Amino acid sequence: MRFALSAQHRDFATSLHDYLAGADTPGAVRAWGAGRHEPGLTILRGLAEMGVTALLVGEGHGGLGASPVDLVVAFEVLGYHVVPGPLVETAAVAPVALTGHAAQRWLPSLAAGKAFATVPVPLALDADIADVVVGADATGDAEFVRSIDPARRLFRIPGATPLTGGEAFDTGVLAVAAQLLGAGQWLLDASVAYAKQRRQYGRPIGEYQAVKHLLADVATHLELARPLVHGAAVTGSPRDISAAKVKAGDAAYLAARTALQVHGAIGYTAEHDLGLRLTKVRALVGAWGDGRFHRERVLAR
Repeated sequence: MRFALSAQHRDFATSLHDYLAGADTPGAVRAWGAGRHEPGLTILRGLAEMGVTALLVGEGHGGLGASPVDLVVAFEVLGYHVVPGPLVETAAVAPVALTGHAAQRWLPSLAAGKAFATVPVPLALDADIADVVVGADATGDAEFVRSIDPARRLFRIPGATPLTGGEAFDTGVLAVAAQLLGAGQWLLDASVAYAKQRRQYGRPIGEYQAVKHLLADVATHLELARPLVHGAAVTGSPRDISAAKVKAGDAAYLAARTALQVHGAIGYTAEHDLGLRLTKVRALVGAWGDGRFHRERVLAR
């Protein structure tokens, strides 16, 4: 048996990369954080046309009936390109959490990218644009809560029941782990590219052994995290999913710290795209259960 992504998986990832590379996601992220959603919504609708929001929706509701492995492939690319919006909630959690009449009402629209979902865990992402709140009847009186990541617009919804476990929760955790993996890979790629062009004492800084060691350490941690994320998508085990979230979070956080060290002062500027990933990684490490929560879940199982 060969445990590897299929040619279809790789082609799907490539098509998503190609689309997002030309979609100005950094500009959409900055606009989203300022409350201007249209650039980001345009990207989300484009992703819906490519099938991202329909992956886990059953064929009976207009979806693709795909597997969690397909979901992980997509969300790693979304994390790489730091796509804004409630995609975890819409594409990963809602298709699992919504059943019965709610599924009939909402899943076709969610699959088509005509509606978006949010989930209180306990805070709800982008509740101001969500059409359905899993665990609540409406978004009324939602209270805005500032995140360390300006593009993550969080809300506290009175009366909403937080999602804290079960298959839907685990699917959300898995999608976040894949996002962290993608964000960490972008940070590594950006750091390698910068180390090749930034010169100090007449040489590219990437030629110095100390910088090589820093980047090699990040690459190693990302490569160790990737099979955990993919393996968790195959098994669906809560233990495996929590282990994947911990390892992907640790690897992405190391990538963020190293990227900032390699880039130096320019990495602190608001104009540089590095900052978009730094704040995203820091927020996602604690989202859908922090490291302590998931380590305790692993130990309990």
